[in-house]
Amino acid sequence: MPARLRALIDRIAPMPGGPSLPVWPWTVRAFHWSLVLCVAVAAATGFLGGMSALSLHLAAGIAIPVLILLRIGVGLFGPGYARFDSFPPSPRAALEHLENIRGGRHERHLGHNPAGALMVYAMLAVLLLIVLTGTAALAGMFRQGPFRSFIGFDTGWLIYGLHQPLAWLLVAMIAAHLWGVWFESRRGHENLVAAMIHGRKAADPPAPPPPRRRAMPWLAAGSGIGAVGVLTLIVLRASAAPASGLPPAKLDHTYAEQCGSCHTPYSPVLAPASVWRQLMGDLRHHFGEDASLGDPALHQRILGYLLANSAEHADTLVSHMMMRRDPADPMRITATRFWQFMHGGIPARVFARKKVGGRSNCDACHRDAQSGRFLPENIEIPESAE
Repeated sequence: MPARLRALIDRIAPMPGGPSLPVWPWTVRAFHWSLVLCVAVAAATGFLGGMSALSLHLAAGIAIPVLILLRIGVGLFGPGYARFDSFPPSPRAALEHLENIRGGRHERHLGHNPAGALMVYAMLAVLLLIVLTGTAALAGMFRQGPFRSFIGFDTGWLIYGLHQPLAWLLVAMIAAHLWGVWFESRRGHENLVAAMIHGRKAADPPAPPPPRRRAMPWLAAGSGIGAVGVLTLIVLRASAAPASGLPPAKLDHTYAEQCGSCHTPYSPVLAPASVWRQLMGDLRHHFGEDASLGDPALHQRILGYLLANSAEHADTLVSHMMMRRDPADPMRITATRFWQFMHGGIPARVFARKKVGGRSNCDACHRDAQSGRFLPENIEIPESAE
């Protein structure tokens, strides 16, 4: 390791002076800081990012249960203080620990103290609840993920209402955890953050030893990786199951040919049947143009296709939100509150770019616009002005 990097690490996480003991193995430290990174990314993209940041949000959300499964393997079969039985969840012990702090009594714990142990389990439980509610919301709103075949929009939207409060609860728990680390570091005169970096703590004063059980690294790795593998297979299989409530994957050829000759052919899911009836009922005055088809049979075919696949016939976020039209301008997609909310943060100059060509050109930024899915991972806003 370069001398400058070593000096920087020594400054950030100095080793304890005098004799020291190994406490946190590299597996626990790698899990801890990887989880910190994933939670930070998920929080930043969830609280501050828009729909275009959802892909990164999902990546962090996928990594979190993978990390937890690997940590469970280490917790069951790892060394010393990494094992769960070295810090069992005990509300009674946690209360006694807090009472000792209140009374000025200090008992040293090389591993997690009882209050810290309870916080660890609580945070892991809340993290898993956040992942589950996010997965359910994804299924309901975008028909994606392992729950896509049995969670509809109404249920997914309801569960989504729990997802953010749980995230704020986690933020509060993290704040309490950080305060606890600072308080215990000051009270015990040892740098707990540094210990989670280099893994060692001072040997004095003495503390109760961890349970004497032989570490089984291969079993720890095998169980964690095996659990991740099984979960991955289940998720992939469930995610490939058919889902109801999806708009047609491709536009009708006749509709796309006739309407696409003048403008972007929109997915029928972007408007309710009443709007399609009104639009098709007066094509001679179609947004200032005469778009009459001339052939009544052709007109009826296109109208039938639009009505059969209108927003009422899909069960996604876009279809439900596009049902809510602006009473003053019900014909325009860009007049809906949903469109304006989702595109409110995009500068006007982006819509003026040649590659975009205006606010009504969905295909410019949504690779799946004609399928009516509008999945966040398919958003790509052109950067150049051409």
